[in-house]
Amino acid sequence: MTKVAFGCATLPTLEKRIAARSRGGEVRLVTKRRPRRHEEVVEGGCLYWIVKHRLVARSKVLRFEQRKDMRWDIILSDELEHCTATPKRAHQGWRYLEVADAPGSEVDETGIAELPPRLYGKLAALSLV
Repeated sequence: MTKVAFGCATLPTLEKRIAARSRGGEVRLVTKRRPRRHEEVVEGGCLYWIVKHRLVARSKVLRFEQRKDMRWDIILSDELEHCTATPKRAHQGWRYLEVADAPGSEVDETGIAELPPRLYGKLAALSLV
């Protein structure tokens, strides 16, 4: 699954937010509806965080719990694992990410991941990256 890290302009900002919200090694995200594919997400799935139109990190999905107000908590591990920065358009809520499209943990030594999002978009439109 993917989710925009709303209000986080950088990866260190996201790391601070996760650390501040961590309770007992877990972080809770509230959503109105439980994902239809929740069982396969819990079985080794991750939530990939989007910062500045890039997938930059992932958190392991531990489970889903229904709240008293009938909304759902997505329970994540508080360990944020960095991944290869991969372009991804922003969206509302969460979206599914197929395993084949998920970024790996390899380090990008080309520097392409460090380009500003708008510049990367223009270069990608010209098929230069």
